[in-house]
Amino acid sequence: MNANHHESSDLSRTRITLRGPAELADALPFVLGFHPTDSVVLVALHGEHGRFGGRVRLGIPRSPREWTSTADHLAECLVEGGERSGTRPDGIVVFLCQDPAPGENGRRVMERLRPFAQRLRTACGTLDIPVYEALCISDGLFFSYCCPDARCCPPDGTPLALSGTSVMAATAAYAGVQVRGTLRDMERRFQPSGGPAEEEQRAALDASAAAIVPRILEDAEGDGRAEVRETTLRLARAVLRRFADRTGEAKPTAEAGPTGPSSGRTGGSTAPRSGRGSFAGTAASDAADDALVETGEAAALILGLQDRATRDRAAEWMEGWEGKAALRLWRVLARRCVAPYQEHAAAPLTLAGWTAWSTGDEPTARVALGLALDIDPEYVFARLLHQACNEGLDPESLRSCLRTERDSRIASNEAVSGTSPRVRTRVARPQSSRQPLRKPGRQTGGAERRSSAGVRPGGPAAGKPGSGSPRRGGQRGSRSGR
Repeated sequence: MNANHHESSDLSRTRITLRGPAELADALPFVLGFHPTDSVVLVALHGEHGRFGGRVRLGIPRSPREWTSTADHLAECLVEGGERSGTRPDGIVVFLCQDPAPGENGRRVMERLRPFAQRLRTACGTLDIPVYEALCISDGLFFSYCCPDARCCPPDGTPLALSGTSVMAATAAYAGVQVRGTLRDMERRFQPSGGPAEEEQRAALDASAAAIVPRILEDAEGDGRAEVRETTLRLARAVLRRFADRTGEAKPTAEAGPTGPSSGRTGGSTAPRSGRGSFAGTAASDAADDALVETGEAAALILGLQDRATRDRAAEWMEGWEGKAALRLWRVLARRCVAPYQEHAAAPLTLAGWTAWSTGDEPTARVALGLALDIDPEYVFARLLHQACNEGLDPESLRSCLRTERDSRIASNEAVSGTSPRVRTRVARPQSSRQPLRKPGRQTGGAERRSSAGVRPGGPAAGKPGSGSPRRGGQRGSRSGR
């Protein structure tokens, strides 16, 4: 197999030569930022040396009847994404990652998924893109669907390298890049944990839905809707301060109201990558955050964020101490969306994805946005952000759009109140090597179609409190305006 060179911003543009399927299999968690579980991953290769480029990941469909359409869709997404950025792939590497089911071993998983691997190779070939390698990773082993040499890739599989012993692991450690555990671990941080506390949270959501949803459903200029918006943002700002106080984050000494400008803005187009090394993905840290938000507060915030204008205002907390605290808050709210309110998690999940992407945490962003789309495939904000993140665009264009909207709103409020506008200085931002986010950013910065239909009245509040029944996420009518 040809040598492949992996050059990415995550590794400070360090070039790493990967020789053979073993080093490719070892590199996958560092390419994604986590260990994929039950996933099909396609990675684009560019140039003579096979430089890694864009990548797409999806859960492996359970039904083989879906494999052909899934293979076609993934190949088209990867190739079209590269063409939009002006870098059509010259080749593709395919990874199928799945743990054995009870009674299975790694080789049986590999053989069961072989038809899917072949469909992926065919789909890429139809687009005139060769698949240089297709690997199955299961049960601590890797298997090659392409390499015929049993000395290199024996039919019973080859053990993966011990953690931290490969060239890729050493280079990543030197660059401060950290693998975040498994995909399931990352997803679990955004999902309800179960237990007796869920009943109390469900009751609080019932009460808040009955009180808040009718007011949100007023026309766009209704006083009730505007009052809910300001109350929601004021409460969210108070919770952000609690998070910052607990960790000792520096906060600005003066602010212009609940959504005023923050002196915590970062000076570059993306947040420092060094923050990834301090990733605290533990149950203890999440439990401590949960303890800072009461059930009634969480319910009011979850229901309030179903209004698009409120959600877009909350997206302005994207940098500095606000961004760090906001990501923790959105995680808490996503975990509080207990049955039958699972669908309401699309808003906090999308905000978590946006905040993570804005602060330089792309693996968390992809996971959060993927979960949001699992809940509501038609959630426009999540779809645009997910596409832009996967295509490697720069979030600075959207950040700039949100700053402009915030500053214009504050100036307008000051003009109405008769106060003199504050003088604001901006730090010069270095040019990023990434492609600017243009059209998607402009659409997601609050310019989506706004109407009362954009409010999510699902759950028990649609009838009387407590009358709803759990529903599976995503199984409902289209809300393309989201």
